[in-house]
Amino acid sequence: MSGRQRGGKMVLQILRPPLLKHLQTASLTCVVSRNYSAKATIKQGEQVTIAGREYLTDQMTNVTSHLLSHVGRNLHLQKYHPLNHISQRIVQYMYQKYVSSRGNPLFSVHNQIHPVVTTWQNFDSLLIPKDHVSRQKSDNYYVNKENLLRAHTSAHQCELIGMGFDNFLVIGDVYRRDEIDASHYPVFHQVEGVRLCTKRDIFGSHQNMDSFRMFENGERTRQKQGVHIAQVLQLLESDLKSCLLGLATTLFGQDVEARWVDAYFPFTHPSWELEVKINNDWVELLGCGIIEQEILSNTGAQDKIGWAFGLGLERWAMKLYSIPDIRLFWSTDSGFLSQFQFDDPATNFKYQAISKYPQCSNDISFWLPSDGHCDSKDFFDLVRTVGGDSVEQVYLIDTYTHPKKKSTSCCYRIVYRHMEKVITQEEVNIIHKRIEEKATADLGVTMR
Repeated sequence: MSGRQRGGKMVLQILRPPLLKHLQTASLTCVVSRNYSAKATIKQGEQVTIAGREYLTDQMTNVTSHLLSHVGRNLHLQKYHPLNHISQRIVQYMYQKYVSSRGNPLFSVHNQIHPVVTTWQNFDSLLIPKDHVSRQKSDNYYVNKENLLRAHTSAHQCELIGMGFDNFLVIGDVYRRDEIDASHYPVFHQVEGVRLCTKRDIFGSHQNMDSFRMFENGERTRQKQGVHIAQVLQLLESDLKSCLLGLATTLFGQDVEARWVDAYFPFTHPSWELEVKINNDWVELLGCGIIEQEILSNTGAQDKIGWAFGLGLERWAMKLYSIPDIRLFWSTDSGFLSQFQFDDPATNFKYQAISKYPQCSNDISFWLPSDGHCDSKDFFDLVRTVGGDSVEQVYLIDTYTHPKKKSTSCCYRIVYRHMEKVITQEEVNIIHKRIEEKATADLGVTMR
C-alpha cells in the first residue's frame, strides 16, 4: 500500500497488483497466530506462523518468543502514536519537496510490507558479501536458514525499483540483536528513501540532450564510482544532502547543529552519515549515499542514477519529543499515549515524564561453557525473553580467567526498572532466578 496526500491528510492507496503479488502486505491488525509468552520456546523443526505466513524452523532459527510478540504491532501506523506523527511529517516533507510538473507528489509510500524477507533480499540484493559481519546469526533474527526478520527496510529496495518505482519511501519495523540500554531495542522502525534520476531529470529538457552523458568507463575512487561522471555525481550529492539537511531543520529547527561524516555501506558509494549535536554530543541520525550502479543494473534501471537513505524513527522521535527511553514507544500506558493525542503531526511538543520509578540492580556471574563460547547477544536475548520490559540495562562489569583451570567467568549487571509501575526487589529476585535457570539450561553456563 502507499500513501497519498489529500486535503492535508494522509490516506492509504492500494498499489498496483504486481506489488501486492510479490510483496504481500502485512495486515494492520495482524498478530502472530500462536500465543507467545515469555516462557515459550521455539524449537527446531517447529512450524511457526508470523503475520499470516507459516515457516519451518531449523538450526538457524533464533527468533524468540518475546520478539515475535511485537510482530504486527505496527506502531508507525497507530493513530496518535509518536512514531506515526513523525513518519507523517517525514512523508509530508518529501511530498512537498519533490513534485511532478502537475504538482503531484513524486514519492510513493510503502508502509505495510511483510517483515519476513529472504536472505537474498536482506543481503545479496544489496551486494553485501557472503562473509560480511552483518550476516551473522549473532546480529540478526533468523526464522530459518532462508528467511529472517528484516534487519533494514533496504531489503525491499531492489524489488520496488524492479517494479518501476523511481521515488519511494519504505516505512516499517526492523529487527536486530543488540545491546540493552535506553537507546537500543530489538525491534525498531526505519524509513528508507530512494530517488532515481534519468538524464532528463539531471540535465532538464535540452535540444542537445544526446551530447550529455551520465556514465563513463572510469576508475573507482573514494569520491565516486567508476561508471559515474564526476559532475553528475556532484549534482546528485547536492540534491541528497540538501534534502536530508532540509528534513532535519524542518523537524528540529533552523538552529540545529549538523555535520556530514564519510561512511561505508556495501550498497552505496560514496556514503555519508548525518550527525546532529544532542546534549553536546554528536549523534548519528541517518546513513545515505549514491546507490551502487550494479544494483540498478541488476534491477533493470541501468540507465538511471540515484541515491538512498535510511533513518531510525525512534532516534528521530526521541530527539524531537525528548523521550528518554526507547521502551516507552511500546508502552500501552495512557499516561504516555495520551500526551500525543493531537491531530496535527507538526505540533511542537515535548514529552513530560509521568514518574521516575526506582531502579533495582542484580548481578549475575557464571562460568562459560568448556569451549569458552557464549555470545553476549544470546544472553541479552535470553534476558529480554524472561525479563521483558522490566529490564532497563544489561552490561558486563567483570571477567575472570582461572589461572589453573583456564576457565572464564563473566559478571553482568542487570538493571531492572519498569516504565509503568514500581517493581519491588522481591519481584526482581524472582525474575533474576528465572534468568539464572534459563541461562544454565539454554547457554550451558555454570552459575558461580
